Amino acid sequence: MVEAIVQELELQRDYLAGAELQSIYFGGGTPSLLDQRELERIFEKIYSLHRVSADAEITLEANPDDLSPQRLLDWQQHTPINRLSIGIQSFQEADLRWMNRAHTAEHAHNCLQAAAAAGFADLTVDLIYGAPTTSDADWAENIRLVLDAGVPHLSCYCLTVEEGTALAHFVRKGESVPVDEEKAARQFEYLQDVLEARGYVQYEISNFALPGRFARHNSRYWSGDTYLGVGPSAHSFDGLSRQWNLANNARYIRALAAGELPFELEVLSAGQRYNEYIMTGLRTIWGCSGSRIVAFGDGFARYFAAQVEPFLQAGTVEQAGDTFRLSRAGKLLADRIAADLFWVEDNK
Repeated sequence: MVEAIVQELELQRDYLAGAELQSIYFGGGTPSLLDQRELERIFEKIYSLHRVSADAEITLEANPDDLSPQRLLDWQQHTPINRLSIGIQSFQEADLRWMNRAHTAEHAHNCLQAAAAAGFADLTVDLIYGAPTTSDADWAENIRLVLDAGVPHLSCYCLTVEEGTALAHFVRKGESVPVDEEKAARQFEYLQDVLEARGYVQYEISNFALPGRFARHNSRYWSGDTYLGVGPSAHSFDGLSRQWNLANNARYIRALAAGELPFELEVLSAGQRYNEYIMTGLRTIWGCSGSRIVAFGDGFARYFAAQVEPFLQAGTVEQAGDTFRLSRAGKLLADRIAADLFWVEDNK
């Protein structure tokens, strides 16, 4: 797999047109399982092919049970990794068992201490709210523990039941309770209150950070910048088209061994690019700009103006000059609002 990734980096060397890399992100799986030699091999190839900014944000996703003191020290001393994204999800044993997580509450507590001891000050932690096992008191405790540890960035997601998953099957069979939307909304609003009081900025619906500690990598996704994704299932975007790699590991490896790039490509229509801009822009503090919408075409500007008006009247979308943002109430309805603003391809 590592050799296939290195080969893909080589074959995709011109995708970013020589731009200096501002961020590198190891994620979308369990990259913390890579050993020191494997990480070094990938970094060597990246640095040989691209200019990397001296202050680039270089993040590695990790499970709490993978973060041994020695491994953390090795990353700190022998790799350019300067930021960790830790999938804690919860500090409550009942939650972790229900979510079928491999780590324990003890792992969750210890990994934050170990990361700090190894010198990693730039951390982000994932938490999940709205699970049937997560009481309001449990949720408050999860937030308190992260804040007490001085973590500068949190990504907090509502539990969702995705079709085709084991959870969806259990809910249909009555073996698991459905998501309590009222409880989830209550826990989301509590999260907003507590973090705002502690000086955190909700710069994207699910992401909170201290000033100056926003995730640069994810912010580039939300602002529509070009990025290259490498590895099975990875997505890339050049502003006009999107491509995604095969998800099957064995087929991915075989294709790269044969010198082939295993991706599918879609050239995005103006309507698709408009919809992506609406979907991502509305979720952030930067919102959607009227001038950016006009750039997709006059028809899009007229359509947006008509569609957004009811939300402005209801107070779920706010306008400041040329910019449209979700209000606090609107953040509870973000997906619904975005869907109502989407362009349908047969619009004229």
